[in-house]
Amino acid sequence: MLPITIIGTGLAGYTVAREFRKLDKDAPLRLITDDDGHFYSKPMLSNAFAQKKTPESLVTTPVTKMAEQLNAEILTDTPITKIDPAQHAVYAGDKRLDYSQLVLAWGAEPIRLPLAGNAADKVLSVNTLIEYAEFRAALEEGKRVVIMGAGLIGCEFANDLQPAGFSVTLIDLAPQALGRLVPAEVSQALQEALQELGITLLFGKAVKSVDQAESGYRLSLTDDSIVEADVVLSAIGLRPRTELAAQAGLSVERGIVVDRFLKTTAEDIYALGDCIQIEGLVLPFVMPLMNAGRAIAKSLAGQETAVNYPAMPVVVKTPAFPMVVSPPAVGLKGEWQIEVEGKDVKALFYTPSQQLGGFVLTGEKVAEKAALTKELPPVLV
Repeated sequence: MLPITIIGTGLAGYTVAREFRKLDKDAPLRLITDDDGHFYSKPMLSNAFAQKKTPESLVTTPVTKMAEQLNAEILTDTPITKIDPAQHAVYAGDKRLDYSQLVLAWGAEPIRLPLAGNAADKVLSVNTLIEYAEFRAALEEGKRVVIMGAGLIGCEFANDLQPAGFSVTLIDLAPQALGRLVPAEVSQALQEALQELGITLLFGKAVKSVDQAESGYRLSLTDDSIVEADVVLSAIGLRPRTELAAQAGLSVERGIVVDRFLKTTAEDIYALGDCIQIEGLVLPFVMPLMNAGRAIAKSLAGQETAVNYPAMPVVVKTPAFPMVVSPPAVGLKGEWQIEVEGKDVKALFYTPSQQLGGFVLTGEKVAEKAALTKELPPVLV
């Protein structure tokens, strides 16, 4: 009997495996990953330094233990190079691995800007535990950190590092922080909180080039100003991994296209997590992934199940400015109603029919998260 095969051992892949094992204890199960396969909480990477978490201490379950718990074969350090849907096989180089059903859970990869300069290749990104280890090692070389991107991850890393004794500069071409998620009033309050920590904010400009300097790096910005750094971190966003899926003939747009059952356009191939696009949506957050994992597990066990997404607020890990965000759907018409009391902000987005379509809560107002979430419409039902 051919194994059900999952490519990826992040939260998406392991969630499918765990949920499947609740339904079927014995069916052959194989997981394949291009890294070491240890289980850890990826969302913790952007606030691990302040918690004094080393890469080793972030691992909650070693791969050998995961294999034992899941009654599964886990192939580590095995990059998949080809998918052959017609043959129900994947390839790792010349090695052929046959499957009965396949789940793509390989996530997204950092967007890399085409920077000039002789040290452009020294710009780091943190999307895996291995990359976090490289970042931690780089931080031992100096205290000046430049973060490219003032989105969710960039702000979280800045808030994590500045109180730990680093001098952080946050740079973004946008006019404000978290511009895609929150209204201007919330951005302004967040920026003030970050500045109170000592973080330098540079908006409306971007890094053009990174060159080696006598000490650290010399960054030239689009306004021709110069910033010096010992460590440069890119946090400008992620791009769904789609190349292998496209080569295999699967439908790909902004992500791997799946239907409500999380099926791709190839027979017996499912996908979930940061790599997918479902009904036009790309949702690179934990809660959509968990719901999708449970649905796929049931389908793999013979209970074909569509995924449903309730309202899923996102907690922003910025202790200087605690925040929870449930952004309105793209293109939803309406307007924000905003109450500001210092660092306590309550921003509610209402449609013309007075339906709550999204919210942002900060400070003490975060306590209203549960009540407001009940008022929101589901994302997919």
